[in-house]
Amino acid sequence: MASKVTAYFAQYSRKQWMDYFLSTHFWGPVANWGLPIAALRDLKKDPEMISGNMTGALMLYSSVFMRFAWHVKPRNLLLFACHITNFSAQTGQMARFLNYHYLHIVDDPFYSAKAPAPVIPLPTDKLPLMAKV
Repeated sequence: MASKVTAYFAQYSRKQWMDYFLSTHFWGPVANWGLPIAALRDLKKDPEMISGNMTGALMLYSSVFMRFAWHVKPRNLLLFACHITNFSAQTGQMARFLNYHYLHIVDDPFYSAKAPAPVIPLPTDKLPLMAKV
């Protein structure tokens, strides 16, 4: 059993891994992950700030490069994962944009979460004398 495991990992040399980690096949997708991370962070922001044109362009961009990542030889699954994540996040943004500007079907959680927080008074009798004013 141990010889099978050793043989499996022996087929990949250190040079092959170094060639992969130092190539654009790796660093291109890593640099590209900024787009889906920003899109996922923007899902909690005000829908008034969403640009429909830019969201549509990013959806198209990600769908084109998803196809590219799948058809290039060898397949670039890291790039594919990056663009499918970005496409999914941009689709969510587009749904929020359309709902806010045109459909008004669902209340956006951004606005329902803006309820005022309850004010809890602090007991002043336990504060030091300097704090009482």
